[in-house]
Parts: sequence; C-alpha cells; structure tokens
Amino acid sequence: MESLRSDVIRIVCDELEELKGRIIARHEAAGQIASGKTRDSLVVEETEDGAILWGRQAFGVLETGRKSGKVPKGFYKIIEQWMDDKGIKVDRPKSFAYLVARKIASEGTQLYRSGQKEDIYSSDMEDTIEVIMSRILRVFDAEVEHINLNFNEEERV
Repeated sequence: MESLRSDVIRIVCDELEELKGRIIARHEAAGQIASGKTRDSLVVEETEDGAILWGRQAFGVLETGRKSGKVPKGFYKIIEQWMDDKGIKVDRPKSFAYLVARKIASEGTQLYRSGQKEDIYSSDMEDTIEVIMSRILRVFDAEVEHINLNFNEEERV
C-alpha cells in the first residue's frame, strides 16, 4: 500500500513540475518577466497526500491584469523597481513611476483595461488535472488486476 501511495505522490509531483515548466514558458513568451521574482516563486512542494504548486500572490494578475483600486503604500517605488528590472529609461523616472502608479490605481493595468486575457496557466490547469487522474487511475487499475490475479491463484490451491 505504501508503494501505491508513493506512486501516486510521484505522479502528482511529476505532472505539477511539467505544469510549472509550461507556465514559466508562457509567462516568458508573454514578455512579462521583469525581475524574475514571480517566475522564480513557482515551487512544487511534496505533501503527505500529494503535492502543491506554489507561486507568489502576484501570479493571479498575469492573466487578467490588475484592476483599479487601492494600491500598496509606496506603489510608485514598486513601479520604479519594475522600470529598472525591465530596463525602461525615461528623463524623470520618479515622476514617470508616480504617474504610472496613479494610472494603475485609477484605471487598472493595460491588460485589465483591454479586457483581453493572457493564457499563462488557466487552460493548462484542467488538462493537468485530467492527466493526473488518468495516470493515477492506471496505477489503481494495475493494483486491482494484481489483487484479482492473487485471489484467483488462491482459489486454485
């Protein structure tokens, strides 16, 4: 039974690692990498019952953008750092960062305002779940077949 459990955990970990790789590839292809902190925050952690794919909180806005509303204190400093990370050069970086932060706070990011959606992870989630379920089902099918074979051999004895 422990072997069966470890097989299931291995399957979940393997598939989440594959998903992580596909998410990173899409994130990079969308040109969303600045410092790399969001990309590097993706980690597959094995648990007692399977595994979890973790990422930083900001990951949610990669597909839909950030809506308008309350922003963190000193948001313009975050924008300044983003500008540095992206290599964006302007004459007055502090003023530019302040204006960008204010625009995001009042209207949301360009991705949000466009109503478009970047496909970074959503479409792959259901597919990954189906693959995990299919692989685990094959393991259980093999186990049931093994039990039936053993049971039939005992009947003959």
